[in-house]
Amino acid sequence: MPALRALAFWGALLLAWGAGPAAAQSPIRLKVIGGLWGVSQYTRYEAPFWQERITRLTQGRVLAEIEPFDRSGILPGEMLHLMRLGVVPFGTILISSASTDEPELLGADLPVLNPEMERLRHTVAAYQPRLFRLLAESYDIEGLAIYAYPAQALFCARPFNGLADLAGRRVRVSSVGQADVVTALGATPVVTPFAEVVAAVRNGSVECAITGTLSGNTIGLSEVTTHVHAMAISWGLSVFGVHRPTFNSLPPDIQRIIREGLRALESEIWTAAEDETEDGLACNAGRPNCRNGRPGRMTIVPVSDEDEARRRMLLREVVLPAWLSRCGPSCADAWNESLAASVGMPARP
Repeated sequence: MPALRALAFWGALLLAWGAGPAAAQSPIRLKVIGGLWGVSQYTRYEAPFWQERITRLTQGRVLAEIEPFDRSGILPGEMLHLMRLGVVPFGTILISSASTDEPELLGADLPVLNPEMERLRHTVAAYQPRLFRLLAESYDIEGLAIYAYPAQALFCARPFNGLADLAGRRVRVSSVGQADVVTALGATPVVTPFAEVVAAVRNGSVECAITGTLSGNTIGLSEVTTHVHAMAISWGLSVFGVHRPTFNSLPPDIQRIIREGLRALESEIWTAAEDETEDGLACNAGRPNCRNGRPGRMTIVPVSDEDEARRRMLLREVVLPAWLSRCGPSCADAWNESLAASVGMPARP
């Protein structure tokens, strides 16, 4: 069973705490679950931080091992519960996965809520206190950082001028919220694994796909599609948290160093998410400022006034009500407490 495998994998960590005086001078060994394997958040930022930087910051007092979430043997629905038990003491919680059990987590990254990075930053800053309080009170998890993946945008194999043109098309989605949006636009959502997106467009099983601007380019989506929309449909957030009793057992100066180090890491990941979003668009269009992708020849569809009006309509009439129906009064309270004023849209359960 996955939970038993996880218990076995992390069981060795429990020996690091509760050691006697003889082990007092030994390095503190941490085991960490990171984000998704193969994306830059993990390979360029999370893994080097725990494998190298934390040891330098603590002058050798902390040694950490990290494993990506999708190679850990932990099922998406298990992460919150394993962290609450302390079986996974340090971990990156993928909000889209954890929201199946705890829909309130998704409040800051609902589809069509944050069409650009500036809005996302504002939304997350407003929602973070509520999110961290939920993790602490319900799961005994202390939130230490929030990470953002690059924007998820709409690629299509046939020309389109805006969201209204999607009616009748089959669109690859990766979440229930994205499916709600696509359905409301008169299109047909098709859940397709990321690794199969290019093949699905090529064989015609989907005509459009929602995925990352740069990751889509990297897998060759710019070779089978012609147009990409500049609006972010969603982003993908994750929370780095720690089992509170475990964290409190660490020396206070080590706690401080970890907090400060993670604040710096969080800032780096957000900057990278913004840069990769823009780089993805530049590469898909074949612009000279393309740095990390394959130069393509795609058309970037700008966000029109009609698109912005339709986005707000979708948020007000489709996305927000659907989220509230899955979550209930606690989500209405969370929204009204944190986001209703800035978005200009109260939640009515």
